[in-house]
Amino acid sequence: MASSAPRGLRSDHVVTVGIALFSMLFGAGNLIIPPLLALQAGSATPVAMLGFLIAAIGLPVMGFIAVALAGTARELAGRVHPKFGEFFVAAVYLAIGPCLAIPRTSSTAFEMLVPLLPEGVSLGTARLVFAIGFFVVAFALTLRPGVITRVLGRITGPALIALIVLVVGAAVISPMGPAAAPQAPYNAGAAVQGFLTGYQTMDLLASLAFGIIIAETIHELGVTDDRRVAFEISRSGVIAGVLMAVIYCGLALAGMQLGTVMPDATNGAAILARSASMHFGLVGTVVVFAIFFLACMNVCIGLISCCSRYFCETYVVEGGAEASEEAMRRPFAILAFVFAAFSCVLSNVGLDVILMFSVPMLNALYPVAIVLVLMGLVHGFCDAHPQVWVWVGGVVAVQSVITSVRDAFFAGAWLPFDALPLADIGAAWAPVAVVAFVIGLVHSQFVAHSRS
Repeated sequence: MASSAPRGLRSDHVVTVGIALFSMLFGAGNLIIPPLLALQAGSATPVAMLGFLIAAIGLPVMGFIAVALAGTARELAGRVHPKFGEFFVAAVYLAIGPCLAIPRTSSTAFEMLVPLLPEGVSLGTARLVFAIGFFVVAFALTLRPGVITRVLGRITGPALIALIVLVVGAAVISPMGPAAAPQAPYNAGAAVQGFLTGYQTMDLLASLAFGIIIAETIHELGVTDDRRVAFEISRSGVIAGVLMAVIYCGLALAGMQLGTVMPDATNGAAILARSASMHFGLVGTVVVFAIFFLACMNVCIGLISCCSRYFCETYVVEGGAEASEEAMRRPFAILAFVFAAFSCVLSNVGLDVILMFSVPMLNALYPVAIVLVLMGLVHGFCDAHPQVWVWVGGVVAVQSVITSVRDAFFAGAWLPFDALPLADIGAAWAPVAVVAFVIGLVHSQFVAHSRS
């Protein structure tokens, strides 16, 4: 008797997983990027948003699928080399944790508080006091995850949706002004710049870190075949992608209308605060701050918990993921405190500085993540030619790190990579990856022939 087709998810389960994908990817940081993009892109916003949506939605969904096919992100990156996989995944967790994303939660929430502060208050002092209080609360709740699930978890999602409906609805009903002319860098190559801006959501990196959670969720719902799991993630990804695309476009509309009102704005938090204030006055500003505070706190707690658990299981506790909760408790608390304290210090440099320094780090990690995900989607072919993993992953990593260090510390210095196609749009890694892929194929054939 022929075997039956692998079991799939029921429609309601697909919706449930889709909403879970949306919840894992869409945090407070995702709210602040589209308004700034649209304000700067002006009349080129539709083109810029196309590139942004590919990077901010398409790549993360592919990341979830690639991790599901590989097993874990470490197994995916480990195909290059086990040590490479260990280092790369650790770098991903640091990027979505204490180095970038966690400090950004406090800075984003504080930006929403600034319009409510009395005149004459020192912003530096206010930011320090706010950050200390914010991370003390986050650390305390990290040690009691049930509290955040019962209290904040039931408020944040609906409140964020309410904010988006409020701001976007007001922008549609009562537009503040026409779109301005595109500013640099969107005045040339808007789609490519939108794609690069999509890096700042960090959602591709998040999909690598959290992909195993979604895969395990689908397994628990009765789907056991790995390819079927990947297919169900694709179906659920459509739901998450549509939700995110609608929200991103709505936020972009609100930002685009303020191009002539605040052309020198440097972050989306200030743009949303200004939009709410102009439409709803002081009440709008208070509501925006309250919602962002809850959203940022929720994301902060989740990231501190996730990063602390990963490093505990991987480097600290004997037995790793199999260790008992009792063995995990103390080292988990210590790491959570360290991550919270470090993030508190870093958050005091301000949101603009965090976003500025996040670009080089993301530019170093994202090309590697992209090629790993693309190869992971066709892992059968790449596994049959194992040197492809080594060459593509290794060479792209070297090129991306060198270029990112140059951009961060030696801006204007010339590199041989600058002569490559696509270098002028920050994508020199693409032709590098193609050449490395071909070399990997030839090398694999040579190794196979020498063994025969």
